[in-house]
Amino acid sequence: MGVEMKLHGWISMVISMAIICLSPCFCLETNVGSCNLYEGSWLLDQSYPLYDSSTCPHIRMEFNCLKYGRVDKEYLKYRWQPSNCNLPRFDGKSFLTKYRGKKIMFIGDSVSLNQWQSFMCLLHSSVPEARIIEKGGEPITNVTFLDYDVSVIVFHTTHLVDIEVEKIGRVLKLDSLKHGELWKTMDVLVFNTWLWWYRTGPKQPWDYIQIGNKIVKDMDRMEAFDLALITWANWVNTEVDTTKTKVFLQGISPQHYHGAQWHEPAVTNCANEKTPIGGSSSSQGLPKAQYVLESAFQKVTKPAHLFNITALSALRKDGHPSSHNGFHGMDCTHWCVAGVPDTWNSILYASIMN
Repeated sequence: MGVEMKLHGWISMVISMAIICLSPCFCLETNVGSCNLYEGSWLLDQSYPLYDSSTCPHIRMEFNCLKYGRVDKEYLKYRWQPSNCNLPRFDGKSFLTKYRGKKIMFIGDSVSLNQWQSFMCLLHSSVPEARIIEKGGEPITNVTFLDYDVSVIVFHTTHLVDIEVEKIGRVLKLDSLKHGELWKTMDVLVFNTWLWWYRTGPKQPWDYIQIGNKIVKDMDRMEAFDLALITWANWVNTEVDTTKTKVFLQGISPQHYHGAQWHEPAVTNCANEKTPIGGSSSSQGLPKAQYVLESAFQKVTKPAHLFNITALSALRKDGHPSSHNGFHGMDCTHWCVAGVPDTWNSILYASIMN
């Protein structure tokens, strides 16, 4: 979800004083001290959403909630408000102007696709007449804004590390990351993974796991997740020139399939939820995978950013498609567009622009 500024006279001063904190959070330096953009709460703002999803040509059926029958619209009206400052409003034209000739890539599973589509809609709403070319398909889709020579790319990978087909079957290689040769040529990298690490049965995209010379049929999934993230961290340390490329690792995108998360019967899910969970992001417990991710991120020795959207998104039980998608299945994993990913992209915008 995008962000509306109310104290316009103060905003320009805030933005001009903004700095990137090379730590597990992104902060703005203001005249009242350091402000963590991930700590805050959701407020109703009737000026929202920042764009009309029906005019955006980039939304897939999985995320287009209004098109597929969602009637309530209050979920579109919530603005993320950090505790000690305001979040700069996403300005697509400013982004395209500053990043002229550059490339930004979202790398990960369908949650990355979800965020990429939000990013594309935010840009389209800013420059609706811009000439674009879209190329590719699985695993790479590249949309180039020709008037600015800016490429906004999504790279689909379920695990970041490699899955290779060998004689024994599909092998998940926890210490191999071959696609990195392409990734490191980008100017901004936004990584995400978790959704596929706990998959079993027919939906599991591998048959064996390999680490070093050892091949096993299965192992503790959280341990495998940790080892893969350490491989990613080592790759950043050895392969990425962070003086030229900004690197982000996204926190775990929370799901809302169990009402116990918000003190309702466990059989309750995100269907028919119309308001966020009350309180602030600081009151939210984190999933175990987030602690594993944060621990692995600490092994990155170069400047990089933990894109820590987990707690603020955990409040948004109302932000999922539920059955309002092209497949009409219950989806409490992904997010409506327009919706919560617009706020993720507003925080990303604040970071990469300052």
